[in-house]
Amino acid sequence: MASVSYHISSLLEKMTSADKDFRFMATNDLMMELQKDSIKLDEDSEKKVVKMLLKLLEDKNGEVQNLAVKCLGPLVGKVKEYQVETIVDTLCTNMLSDKEQLRDISSIGLKTVISELPPASTGSTMTANVCKKITAQLTGAIGKQEDVSVQLEALDILSDMLSRLGGTLYSFHSSILNCLLPQLTSPRLAVRKRAIIALGHLVLTCSGNIFSELTEHLLSELKRNESTSTTRTYIQCVAGISRQAGHRVGEHLEKIVPLIVQYCNVEDDELREYCFQAFESFVRRCPKEIDPHIPNVMGLCLKYITFDPNYNYDNEEEEMMETENGEDEEQESDDEYSDDDDISWKVRRSAAKCLEAIVSSRHDLLQDFYKTLSPVLISRFKEREENVKADIFSAYISLLKQTLPIQSWLHASDASGKDDVPLTMLQNQVPNIVKALHKQLKEKSIKSRQGCLSLLTELANVLPGCLADHIPALVPGIVFSLADKSSSSNMRIDTLSFLHVLLCNHQPEVFHPHIKSLVPPVVTCIGDPFYKITSEALLVTQQLVKVIRPLDKSCSFDAKPYVKDLFPATLKRLKAADIDQEVKERAISCMGQIIYNLGDHLSTDLQPTLKIFLERLKNEITRLTTVKALTLIASSPLKIDLRPILGEGFPILASFLRKNQRALKLSTLTALDILVKNYSDSLKPAMIESVLTELPALITENDMHVSQVAIVFLTTLAKVYPSCISKISSSALAEVFQLVHSPLLQGGALNAIIDFFQALVLAKAATMCYSELMKQLTAPVYSSGLAGASLTLHKQAYYSVAKCVAALSSACPKEAPVTVNQFIQDVKNPKSSSAVKVLAFLSLAEIGRTMNLSAQRELKTVILEAFTSTSEEVKSAASYALGNVSVGNLKEYLPFMLKEIVTQPKRQYLLLHSLKEVISSSPANGLKPYVEDIWALLFKHCECTEEGTRNVVAECLGKLTLVNPSELLPRLKKQLSSGSPHARGTVVTAIKFTIADQPQPVDALLKGCIGDFLKTLQDPDLNVRRVALAMFNSAAHNKPSLIRDLLSAVLPSLYNETKVRRELIREVEMGPFKHTVDDGLDVRKAAFECMYTLLESCLDRLDIYEYLNHVEDGLKDHYDIRMLTFIMLARLSTLCPNAVLQRLERLIEPLRATCSTKVKAGSVKQEFEKQDELKRSAMRAVAALLTIPEVEKSPAMAEFSSQIRSNPEMASLFESIQKDSASLPTSESMDMS
Repeated sequence: MASVSYHISSLLEKMTSADKDFRFMATNDLMMELQKDSIKLDEDSEKKVVKMLLKLLEDKNGEVQNLAVKCLGPLVGKVKEYQVETIVDTLCTNMLSDKEQLRDISSIGLKTVISELPPASTGSTMTANVCKKITAQLTGAIGKQEDVSVQLEALDILSDMLSRLGGTLYSFHSSILNCLLPQLTSPRLAVRKRAIIALGHLVLTCSGNIFSELTEHLLSELKRNESTSTTRTYIQCVAGISRQAGHRVGEHLEKIVPLIVQYCNVEDDELREYCFQAFESFVRRCPKEIDPHIPNVMGLCLKYITFDPNYNYDNEEEEMMETENGEDEEQESDDEYSDDDDISWKVRRSAAKCLEAIVSSRHDLLQDFYKTLSPVLISRFKEREENVKADIFSAYISLLKQTLPIQSWLHASDASGKDDVPLTMLQNQVPNIVKALHKQLKEKSIKSRQGCLSLLTELANVLPGCLADHIPALVPGIVFSLADKSSSSNMRIDTLSFLHVLLCNHQPEVFHPHIKSLVPPVVTCIGDPFYKITSEALLVTQQLVKVIRPLDKSCSFDAKPYVKDLFPATLKRLKAADIDQEVKERAISCMGQIIYNLGDHLSTDLQPTLKIFLERLKNEITRLTTVKALTLIASSPLKIDLRPILGEGFPILASFLRKNQRALKLSTLTALDILVKNYSDSLKPAMIESVLTELPALITENDMHVSQVAIVFLTTLAKVYPSCISKISSSALAEVFQLVHSPLLQGGALNAIIDFFQALVLAKAATMCYSELMKQLTAPVYSSGLAGASLTLHKQAYYSVAKCVAALSSACPKEAPVTVNQFIQDVKNPKSSSAVKVLAFLSLAEIGRTMNLSAQRELKTVILEAFTSTSEEVKSAASYALGNVSVGNLKEYLPFMLKEIVTQPKRQYLLLHSLKEVISSSPANGLKPYVEDIWALLFKHCECTEEGTRNVVAECLGKLTLVNPSELLPRLKKQLSSGSPHARGTVVTAIKFTIADQPQPVDALLKGCIGDFLKTLQDPDLNVRRVALAMFNSAAHNKPSLIRDLLSAVLPSLYNETKVRRELIREVEMGPFKHTVDDGLDVRKAAFECMYTLLESCLDRLDIYEYLNHVEDGLKDHYDIRMLTFIMLARLSTLCPNAVLQRLERLIEPLRATCSTKVKAGSVKQEFEKQDELKRSAMRAVAALLTIPEVEKSPAMAEFSSQIRSNPEMASLFESIQKDSASLPTSESMDMS
């Protein structure tokens, strides 16, 4: 301790030296000391250091002053509170001094101190006290109005303080407001501007009363309208406040908007500009409240975007026509009455920006935009001011982006006709757009050319093919920008990327007349020294090659003359070893494309080029791209001769299968597959074997996709080289069997294995014959032994084995009857374990689905006997078998099954499951004759008391309806009026099974009547309401177009179901305990699930504020529902952050309550786990809220996040969630991209 104070006192002594260098070094050393965490000052040293530094602030030498100020920051945390107050007092006094330099340095000092004060949340009183001191002094200084520069500094510091510590100054808010309002009329504009900024920071944290006082003041001043200059300031102020705290301005908009609209008509350009800026901030920050005013605001924008009183656009066209050089003369005559004071462009610019805000926030008005707004914007593309033109372009690009059909899995399968209207309207306006732009592509101004190109690029992406008729108008502009010496590199890159989009989105024929003019400038760009231009040019060349000679259709265009330009330019880049990585990769891809499309024109150049590919294969950086290029070349219909590189290339490819890089493995397998298919005669057995040894390691359940691709490759080998099959080492086969028995196998990988087995049997190799494969497939099941043993493999594995067995049987029809007999014997044998029986039934099912098994007389009796088995697994396998065998032979089995359902009430459930299999898997025409019988039978059972049975009946009804929707759907509808709630529930569930995510003939009919089925959401019976919600959820998830237009009618009933109903909560006595049961919970849960689904599919149709009200209720509900609403809240934070911001205070309370609950000490383990899960989920929602921009300005959120930081338990939970989300790939972007 002593040494520190000794060291510091020696520094202080040096600071008094007359030599400025000593003072400088001593201050510098002091700063280093202060920055160390370990330093502790005793009271005496504190006093001395503070006194010294304050003295140095007045030092004659500027550098010493600067250092002294820097020391204040770290000092704040190291000294006692009263010392900080001394510092602040002195700084504030210095602020008012006459010396300008001292004032400046003191204001920097104050800002430093403020930024270092600990946030109020840490609980230290220092911050509050210091702030109060500063505030009192500053408001005094601002109010005095003696010296403007003092005022400006003071306002600046006040803004700083409000933005960082606004909540701490709570008690001062009203005095700050009273001090700031008069400044809005200050004679100095700079003072007004800073006052507006300070007010913006104030409104974020001030109370409702102060906010109202401020708004009232602004409104009354706007009404008084003393002078245009103050009115301008007040409008700026309104806009500023709305930008900072839009959610608070909302309720006052009714009064504000009419006033601002009225000022738009005053002849004052600056005033108008501020009006539009205010509108823009309202549109962005208070979307709901501005809604009724949108038509009005839009009208004003459209009026003023063309507002150019001092310029005449009329006779432009003709003059341009007359003389090209006539422009220069005109320019000179213009200067005589030059018009520098013309600021009408500001009005046009702000109107354009406001339009952009409207377009980007109101997707629902697209059709109106194309009617009214689009033509006006297109007519303004001729704007003379560059800045304005840029904003007009960007508004139009916004419009195009809104029109882009949403590409997501949801809408791909659900293309409803409604969305095409804007696209058609846009299509009709394309000629006008091109007419307005194509001349500008040759203008001198680079900025406007770039604007044109980005607009055209967006257009080509939104409407592929729409520019086909206009290519002749656009090509000259493209060539001009590529060849123009004055073009910046960015300009060229933009032009090339536009050309790339154009080539990708249009038919090749359109370009053929222009190839001659396009190739030379592109080739020049390939040789450009700047790597970004080269790399774009190579992309374009790759596309150009496809256009010059499309191989998928006959084409008369002669590509030969262009090969001599494109090939050498690309080759030069391919050979170069010392160029940018991206250029290397694109040169390889581009050359691959050239060889694929034009390989037959390269003659002697081909082999040396392929040799370069071989070199690139050996290089770790380029190998992946080269493998992809070789895959492309190998699949070329031109049959490129690859023999010279196969000998050396094949072993290299084989070695890639050992590498750790997954993408490389996959691409290599694809390449090998194509090579084996197309070049089988050039490959030596040794080459094949080198690859075979690598394959077993790739087949594993840890990576199903790689396994699938590897097995597809094995299948290709089995077909192309039946001889090498015996060499497919037993280890590869063992891995395949291992995979078949894995619970993870399904989908693509399973189909690949089935194809592989069929190929193996057909290759007729001795070691891989039918019986051998069968034995290995079923071995694990048979080896499990005794009759009593339960299932050994996972359930999924039985289905996989059965599918493989069926595939082998269909490949060897002669062997099939023996196998089927064997299975029937297995089932009859009382000693068989249940595992063997399950496998036998499933295999019979898979075989019977495609083969007619009517020859097997015993089959029916065997299956029906199995229905009485003690094992549930055997029963369900038998019912699956009966259904699938019936599919193979409807005539014999279906009537038998229907009779059994009637006569055997005990086995009904299993038989109905069989019937479900029949209905799902049979072709519609086969079922037609039986529809009436099945329908009548199902309706007898739709009121069954067993819910499980009712669900199966419903699924059968739904799938049966798809056989003949036009007749059966109305019948279902009739049943809605039936008296029994069970029947109504079954019918509604049946509708759920008619909705699939793929387009179907039933869709149009469903759309017409789904409204009637949704009326059951108001059904008096609780269960019917629950199934109605499930059906609604399924529709919203799989086919949103069915319900989009009904939402206005359905949402009230949906929201109604989210409420807790007291009358459904009952108490049950369990021994000495009373236990409450909430019968309404399932329905509420279903309702919240629907709400979540609507977020994904119908967000634009929801009134998000109404929606949030119900989310808020859910946050205080039962455990399951809270879990759901936390997820909803996280999703809402990304989808509509502004709305969430407006409700933040109310949403945070329940989150805080959940995060700080304590479980009672004696609770069971489950209770602890449940609470933990809840807290995690709530914390995830908090983490999502914190990603909203500007959320930290909310006092409630700031307080909560500081509470999290100060509570060790919450803090560690929050950190772990941050870590989780960092390690996960962003799922949000995946959902909606």
